[in-house]
Amino acid sequence: MPADIRFNRELDFEYGVLETVAPSIRRVIARNPSPFTFHGTGTYVVGHGRVAVIDPGPALGAHIDALVHGLRGETITHVLVTHTHLDHSPGCALLRGHVSAPTYGFGPHGSGRNPAAGDETVVVEEGADFEFAPDVEVRDGDVIECDGFSFECVYTPGHTSNHMCYRLREDRALFCGDHVMGWSTTIVSPPDGHMGTYIASLERLLGGADRTYWPTHGALIRKPKPYVESLIEHRRLRAWQVEACLRDGIDTIPEMVKRLYRDLPVRMHPAAARSVLSTMTLLVEQGVAIRRDSGSAPASIDAGYALAAQRSGQR
Repeated sequence: MPADIRFNRELDFEYGVLETVAPSIRRVIARNPSPFTFHGTGTYVVGHGRVAVIDPGPALGAHIDALVHGLRGETITHVLVTHTHLDHSPGCALLRGHVSAPTYGFGPHGSGRNPAAGDETVVVEEGADFEFAPDVEVRDGDVIECDGFSFECVYTPGHTSNHMCYRLREDRALFCGDHVMGWSTTIVSPPDGHMGTYIASLERLLGGADRTYWPTHGALIRKPKPYVESLIEHRRLRAWQVEACLRDGIDTIPEMVKRLYRDLPVRMHPAAARSVLSTMTLLVEQGVAIRRDSGSAPASIDAGYALAAQRSGQR
């Protein structure tokens, strides 16, 4: 039973044009469409005259040129980065050729993980940007003061361990990166992505008073609280579905993908497998499931699984 998530896949835009989407907010979308980026990366500009840029995007010269051209006569004073995937942060290096504004972010890729707590060496998905390191590292609750407006930093690990949202305090608008997307659910891919952490970050957003969310991919989210609630319910249902697979004797992630994603093109199954792996990781951590070959080992796509002993009577 899928959760009732009201996705919005309509978006009116023109590539290469910095367009006004709200009185204090503009956006230009990079021409990097894909099954993971929707139409492409939306780079936001906040303010007028002296402005802040959020997520300069991929290393596409035409995209950075369009941003700089759209801001001719204005000054970029801050560059904010939500996280270090290749469609979000590499544009900072290209933008540096035009402006000297400092970059802000949680830290380099993988910096939200904790080796002292048993986290393995960070070897992550091919989409990671290992070159970016912010000029200014920010933490949850920090305030970035700009010219006539300000951002509160809202740490939301899960999609990546260094994912940071930015709340435009004057508008009660949250620039939510990939933590919440209006057109699709968010990929959570271990080891840098972590499902339990992701759900906890979603739950934390429910306590905020934001009126709107501006995701990096897709359209404005106008009623964020019920939307976030539906995303949380979706993740809980997915965990229940994975448990149901185990009860029915489907004990490998590739076989689970075939059952849970019947309508998904086969070319997308590897990405779906990463998402199921993240859910399985959560179930193993919670003691709900175990690996058949080693009950204490972390989850992996190639392993076989079973319900833990305390649940074996439900099979």
